[in-house]
Amino acid sequence: MTISRQEVLHIARLARLGLAEAEVERLREQLSAILEHFAALAAVDTEGVPPTAQSIELQSIMAPDKVQPSLPQDDILANAPRRQEDCFRVKAVLE
Repeated sequence: MTISRQEVLHIARLARLGLAEAEVERLREQLSAILEHFAALAAVDTEGVPPTAQSIELQSIMAPDKVQPSLPQDDILANAPRRQEDCFRVKAVLE
């Protein structure tokens, strides 16, 4: 399937793209090739193939959470530049 120069200009106008003359011809060829690929995909018989969102089985890469003891609060707050009671004190960022 071949796309015309006018169709490329129409698509560019819809997308609000300004194209140079050299870009119009290059995009015409590229869009035509893309449409040919879609035509090939449309010709594939998918009767009896269930719809799927993934082509491969998904597996979780996240490790399960493990409860572990935390550091003592005083050790953590020992490195705080500013401290207020048992909390970090930071400068206000909003008025």
